[in-house]
Amino acid sequence: MAAKENSGLKRQLGAGSLAINAMNLTIGTGIFILPAYVAGYLGAMGFLAYLFCSLLIGLIMLCFAEMGSTKTSSGGAYTMIKDAFGPLAGFLSNTLLWLGYGILSDAAVINVMSNMLGLWFPSFYEFWFRSLFIFAVIAVFALVNILGLKSGIRMVIILTILKLTPLVLLVVIGIFSLQAENLMITALPDLTTFGAACLLLFFAFQGSESALNISGEMKNPGKTIPRGIFIGIAGILVIYLLIQFVATGVLGTELALFQEAPLAEVAIRLVGPVGGIILIAAGVISMYAVVGGDILVTSRLPFVASENGLLPKMLSRVHPKYKSPYISIILFCSLLFIMSISGGFKTLAILASSAVLIIYLGVVLAMFKRRLKPNLANPPMFIVPGGLLVPILSLIVLVWILSYVPFTEYVAIGIFFIVATLYYYGYAWWKKTNRAKVDLLMKK
Repeated sequence: MAAKENSGLKRQLGAGSLAINAMNLTIGTGIFILPAYVAGYLGAMGFLAYLFCSLLIGLIMLCFAEMGSTKTSSGGAYTMIKDAFGPLAGFLSNTLLWLGYGILSDAAVINVMSNMLGLWFPSFYEFWFRSLFIFAVIAVFALVNILGLKSGIRMVIILTILKLTPLVLLVVIGIFSLQAENLMITALPDLTTFGAACLLLFFAFQGSESALNISGEMKNPGKTIPRGIFIGIAGILVIYLLIQFVATGVLGTELALFQEAPLAEVAIRLVGPVGGIILIAAGVISMYAVVGGDILVTSRLPFVASENGLLPKMLSRVHPKYKSPYISIILFCSLLFIMSISGGFKTLAILASSAVLIIYLGVVLAMFKRRLKPNLANPPMFIVPGGLLVPILSLIVLVWILSYVPFTEYVAIGIFFIVATLYYYGYAWWKKTNRAKVDLLMKK
């Protein structure tokens, strides 16, 4: 099935907007609890784990950048895998991205956000009030995305600024309150401890690749994709390092004790109780922004699959006025609402983390295939230097990370793939049968 070029969508996304959205999709709930866990593993040496993990994710994003620079249509990792390994692999990766990773992880974040608000307003623990709140959260983002990409990007930018401002202020104020003895390195961690810390941090760096799902709406994707994605990663690394540095410098060894809200505790030490309130509020805004950014990019995946004949045709409809894939957005948001009210954080997140690692693996393998069998008719506009070195290193990293995934998760993913494959062939048979009936009626 030949891919279309999404001619009905407007190309209006530049490198700056892509970088901001990549930062928003990555800097989510983790940064508000992450410093305590890193301190528990590595103490004052936590910054080394950030540097190492940024290198690892950078390798994988290099693969995404080269593969993405060949794309002129939306879909991100989905189109990369489909072009390399065929429509079935593309369908499985597409479904895994928007259903197995996007919806489940967003639903998990929404539940955490509701729980945090429940600390202030106990009504959030009541099912009907909680459900109404979740519906309102999702409905707002569905509406702004239906109104067009610019309105969705504008809202994401505003929320990203709102959530980053308290973190930046925390860093600026905290710089003047650092205790030198808290930053002293007294012992080197063993390799097992360092590896465990890096595994945790690797998951915290995920998300920036999702911004490539709307490559069909980017201006000059060959330049926009590599430039935007690496500006975003650099920004993420700087923010993570500064926050860890300040949190360690202010709290020292106590940092590891505040695993529920370490940054709120730092803010309380710096400016008093109002600081803790501000940081908790920033956490809620951050989660809201993450969900909004993911709806912006991931809701396009059913649209792309529909354009390629993998899902019902109605999902590829573009709004006549706003030029947005409105049916795809409505489907995504409806399923997100159902998932959000039907389970808690732990249940919803059980497959999300391993799903994205499998997607990374598919993209890296697709890059291997493209390098070994180049498509001369569609060469990449950005080529990673070093031959096969980067994909080989990326593959090693991914295999190492995947070795930590529990066996039960692999069983669940296997069941997911079996069900999705049965649907794929069943839908193909249904289309073929209907086409035969139409041809028969035409002959009559």
